[in-house]
Amino acid sequence: MHPASQSTVTSYTTIAGEHRHEIEIKRSRFITVLRRVETEGAARDLVADLRKEFHDARHHCSAFVLGPDRDVQRSNDDGEPSGTAGLPMLEALTKRETAPGVTDLSDVAAVVVRYFGGILLGAGGLVRAYSESVSQAVASARLVPRRRMQLYAVAAEHAQAGRLENELRAAGVTVLGSDYGAAGVAINVALADEPEVLARFHEQLASLTAGGEPAVPRGTEWVDLA
Repeated sequence: MHPASQSTVTSYTTIAGEHRHEIEIKRSRFITVLRRVETEGAARDLVADLRKEFHDARHHCSAFVLGPDRDVQRSNDDGEPSGTAGLPMLEALTKRETAPGVTDLSDVAAVVVRYFGGILLGAGGLVRAYSESVSQAVASARLVPRRRMQLYAVAAEHAQAGRLENELRAAGVTVLGSDYGAAGVAINVALADEPEVLARFHEQLASLTAGGEPAVPRGTEWVDLA
């Protein structure tokens, strides 16, 4: 898990789990595998996994970008001419727009497995092939927005917990779940780490509970929003 307090950004986009996509160019097969990862070790595990799965392929080129600030970026040509595979793959990740004018894709490792088809593509052809392989894979993958959230526990009596949870959801608050105990219920919520959002939440809570107990802060965490 990324330390939420150390990032200078409050949101970024990643992918859901693992995704595969294949294209063929001049009889060469380009199999792209994307995997959501949070560490360099996990990214390198993907390469190792695919070397075993596609052990007879000529190349297993890779690129990955990590962290909310995207401060870890690596690429590897794996035997292709220098600069024709890993870097175009990395740029396909880092320059991908997840919303108009927004390039914030991270925590993604990409490996392109190439089976040579007997026709040389040339340096320019390789750059286009590896870039397009990753671009098409990302375009067909499910993207997941993440946001740095402040976590709070809202206390409620058993009889009122269901109603309060529904009202919080209706007010646009992200409810993560509830912990039921003998003395009452703790409704766990997550709020965007922005002063105006937090202030509005505390006002809403005071209104919904008629000035009841204030929410108890539980720290900061990155939360998937989809």
